[in-house]
Amino acid sequence: MQPISAEAVPHAPAPAGADATHLVQFFIPATASLQERRPRTLKHGDTFAVFDHNGDALSGPGSPEGLFYRDTRHLSHLYLTVEGLRPILLSSTLRDDNATLTCDLTNPDLYEGGRLVLGHDLIHVRRSRFLWNAACFERLVVRNYDERPRRLSIEIAFEADFADLFEVRGTRRARRGDNEPPELASDRVVLGYVGLDGKRRVTSLTFDPMPAKLTGNRAVFTVDLRPREARSFFVEISCRTDGAQSSPRRAFFVALRGARRARRASAARAAEVTTSNSIFNEGVRRSISDLYMLVTDTPEGAYPYAGIPWFSTAFGRDALITSLQTLWLDPAIARGVLRHLAANQARAVDPVADAEPGKILHEVRYGEMAELGEVPFRRYYGSVDSTPLFVMLAGEYLRRTGDLATMRQLWPNIVAALAWLTEHGDRDNDGFVEYGRQTAEGLINQGWKDSHDSVFHRDGTLARGPIALAEVQAYAYAAWQAAAEIAGRLDHAGEAARYRERAQTLRSTFDKAFFDEALGTYVLALDGDKRPCRIRTSNAGHALLTGIAYPERASAVARTLMAGSSFCGWGVRTVASGEARYNPMSYHNGSVWPHDNALIAAGLIRYGFRQDAARIFEGLHAASTYIDLRRLPELFCGFRRQRAQGPTFYPVACAPQAWAATAPLFMLQSSIGLAFDPEQAQIVFERPTLPGFLDEVVLGNLTVAGHTASVGLRRSGSQVVVEVLQRSGPVGVLVIN
Repeated sequence: MQPISAEAVPHAPAPAGADATHLVQFFIPATASLQERRPRTLKHGDTFAVFDHNGDALSGPGSPEGLFYRDTRHLSHLYLTVEGLRPILLSSTLRDDNATLTCDLTNPDLYEGGRLVLGHDLIHVRRSRFLWNAACFERLVVRNYDERPRRLSIEIAFEADFADLFEVRGTRRARRGDNEPPELASDRVVLGYVGLDGKRRVTSLTFDPMPAKLTGNRAVFTVDLRPREARSFFVEISCRTDGAQSSPRRAFFVALRGARRARRASAARAAEVTTSNSIFNEGVRRSISDLYMLVTDTPEGAYPYAGIPWFSTAFGRDALITSLQTLWLDPAIARGVLRHLAANQARAVDPVADAEPGKILHEVRYGEMAELGEVPFRRYYGSVDSTPLFVMLAGEYLRRTGDLATMRQLWPNIVAALAWLTEHGDRDNDGFVEYGRQTAEGLINQGWKDSHDSVFHRDGTLARGPIALAEVQAYAYAAWQAAAEIAGRLDHAGEAARYRERAQTLRSTFDKAFFDEALGTYVLALDGDKRPCRIRTSNAGHALLTGIAYPERASAVARTLMAGSSFCGWGVRTVASGEARYNPMSYHNGSVWPHDNALIAAGLIRYGFRQDAARIFEGLHAASTYIDLRRLPELFCGFRRQRAQGPTFYPVACAPQAWAATAPLFMLQSSIGLAFDPEQAQIVFERPTLPGFLDEVVLGNLTVAGHTASVGLRRSGSQVVVEVLQRSGPVGVLVIN
């Protein structure tokens, strides 16, 4: 992910040694810790919301809370009080499918003139909330458990700052648009803002029943409750210009039915996972729920947005890796990602957008600042790895599904992507893919570790571009291999032969230029002068993932990755301890990223290092047992694992994050060697193993060639036994030991 500038954060000091070019990068300011708030998140389509445990959104410096629609915060403050006091939290939970947030609250002691007039825990308040079609729906149920009737004043305070997402993240703007005076009716208030881009954005709040008092920033209800009596209040907060079309009471139930049906329909495509470990089962359920919450319907199909709160939009790299990790679970996601990225592939050179013909999208933004060019991400192509990953995923999708019709549709886009690799990606014609931003506003580093200081030499000096990253060459190798296979299947024999030759040439030159005997692994990168960045990093593990590594190199790479300086017990660090810029609390220079580790584990298994992969799997699973909702975050700190203690959290890590959510699913697939042969209608398990925390795994609704099967795996001594539990159609199961 791209990091907002230190320059843009009030009182944030510039990084030591940073020059002006580094200060225009887009890092996430840690003015407040998301872990400290432990927020509750909801998402549907282009709308997401971040609330605290009470269900409130508390505005203030550094707060990411609120209701967001298309990169604008449409509600920045929401605060519930009973008799002027904030209720006490009883519990706060998301449904297992993430469809609704439920907060149970009660009253504190209430005093008048020093006299107790209402004891605590006599009034129960339940808030039920969900998102649907650019609106937030809430039902508030208030029940009196006192022995006497009670008259209560309930107030909902609200504000809408219409801040651009990048403002919320810390960027200061010289000018903003104009807030409109509130439009008031008996049951509704409309808050409006006209941006400098000329667009009018509105937030309409509609209440049922009608408030006793309604102003531009608060609604007050007076309710009389007999003992045991309950009353319901409904609120609809719409980000659409047309606002609410029916009463919030009726709209709540209609929208809730639609939301649950849609969630069930999308999740029904997924394979089912049940294991002997109840905690792992909880984590898997949350992973799948997070995946489908983040999936957004586009005209081209399902597309997983990257993460909440900072990356709830279409990212190329993130979606490609998320799709790769879930191909076995639901290949329709990969198809939607491939088609959407093909539809948005760059067609011309545009330096501001870092676009060149054939290049695959990095990021899309819809907010005012992107529209005005205040940030360069309106439609931005500044990632060096999205393009080879696009072709790589296309090949994996074909192997998984046999879907030649989609490959024929995508073939011109694949050819254009390959042309970018050779014509624009290889800037000095040395056979490697390099990056270098085209404008000063673009990202300095354009691999997945895109912090300004994530690529450096052994003495800590930052590498100058154009830069060729190790993992990008690995992806390019996989892309040429995939293109050869696709071309062969589409009867383009000449192209297939050329692509295979290109892959083998790259493999040979990569080995010569990137493998460092003394380092015991692949170097991080080559700088613009072709000097190697001799740093031990997790990037080398991606060379194992794609098979670009020669077999005789794999053992050294595995040893370096699993050494104590790199493997901290929870996972492999992005940068090994002892390196010049190592910092376990940094974003990219010593932290642990679940998706990175899942890819590394798959690479280790590819070369036969199953025990090492199992250690990574166990470490990430153990970390999840200490995490709220069993939800793996975007990253956590790389401090060494301590007995009977959980991991150290990164303060502003996104959660949920698509490629982190799907990391356990991919590690499970890698461990059991799960693959598919659509031509033979076979489900294949190659040398299946189970990590120590799993004795049995049952996979239901596995699909291949239009048929389904349920398969059980269980540990039997040192072996794993595979049996077919149920099948629909002529599905074969092949076990290769």
